[in-house]
Amino acid sequence: MKREMPSEGTVDTARSHPAESGPRMQQKSRDDSRVSHFTHDVFRPFILAWHFLTAIPISRSHHEPSSAELATSMAWYSTVGLLIGGLLAAADQGLRLFLTAEVVNVLLIVLLVLLTRGLHQDGLADTLDGLAGGRTAADRLRIMRDPSVGALGATGLFLSLLLRYAGLLALPQPVRLPVLLCMPALGRWAMVSVAWASPYARSEGGLAAAFLTHLSWQHVLLSSLVLACALMAGMGVIAATATIASGALVVVVVRRGCRAWFGGVTGDLLGATNELIGILFLLLIPVLVMAR
Repeated sequence: MKREMPSEGTVDTARSHPAESGPRMQQKSRDDSRVSHFTHDVFRPFILAWHFLTAIPISRSHHEPSSAELATSMAWYSTVGLLIGGLLAAADQGLRLFLTAEVVNVLLIVLLVLLTRGLHQDGLADTLDGLAGGRTAADRLRIMRDPSVGALGATGLFLSLLLRYAGLLALPQPVRLPVLLCMPALGRWAMVSVAWASPYARSEGGLAAAFLTHLSWQHVLLSSLVLACALMAGMGVIAATATIASGALVVVVVRRGCRAWFGGVTGDLLGATNELIGILFLLLIPVLVMAR
């Protein structure tokens, strides 16, 4: 039987160029794999960190994160903090055009609370109530679960806002923008640092337990590098080094206090850590500026 030859317009590309189709398919597979890895290893953890730490939605996809993904998201806490700080700095520059410094500082605190849904302020109030009303770690943890705010919690929350206002009001103008940018990042870096290698306080588990399960030193390192670069760019090497060293000292003290008084860490304690570090940073800025 006579074999028909294919016409020029119907030549099978895969047969005529077998050496080309193979590498092309392999390259496409590698490209798809890179995109998949980027989405899984970078984009998704960042989205998780952003949604947990802020009230601004940037993705509508619904995904139930694993413990490993939650832990990886903590590596992005400093980055999210810088973005929050960028919003504060932009608002500061705009509001100062037509409002007094006192009003601007109050509005910045209001904006910060709204951006974070008051998540960390709630943790601070619960922590103070637990410390005031409990004699044992179990008592303190039980009190912190109470949705009502006690007298010490309310007083401490008010004083923390007052101290933050005083710190903002006393900020030296040359470093105001970098401080506003780095303040939220420093607090969230402290959360990651305190959580690392710390046991979860509640035996029955809780929200923060999933974050702590797979948190590693690599996550802490990435968060630290982001913070260090931002501090050095905005305040200089000496002031940045002094800030990180002071922050690390506070982290060590807080971690030991959490173990001694609560038997470990909880989400409320991490939120209180964020508030404590942020306020101390603002109050110590005049001293740190002298070190520049």
